[in-house]
Amino acid sequence: GKWPLWLSPRQVAVVPVSADQKEYASRVACDLEQAGFETQADLSNSTLPKKIRANQLAQFNYILVVGREEQAEGAVNVRTRDNVVHGKQTLASFVAQLHDEVAAFK
Repeated sequence: GKWPLWLSPRQVAVVPVSADQKEYASRVACDLEQAGFETQADLSNSTLPKKIRANQLAQFNYILVVGREEQAEGAVNVRTRDNVVHGKQTLASFVAQLHDEVAAFK
């Protein structure tokens, strides 16, 4: 089912656009884990659309797509499991948004 963020065992997936961003995707996933969120970096060799779709089917609440531009800016491109694209934001502001969302449920 579709778990709310505060209860979900799969909160955030980080998807690199290409192999060049795998290291950045891993770092973003690590930062989110340290912030207290269940996060997984999809470092598979699948195409970008297949990675996004697989993570939507796995019911991750948020899927962060990271490419060259996001890496250069320390940002993430945010979309939900319902394929709603929220656009680019800094990693810090996304973490703050997650904390606010969890706090709203408690």
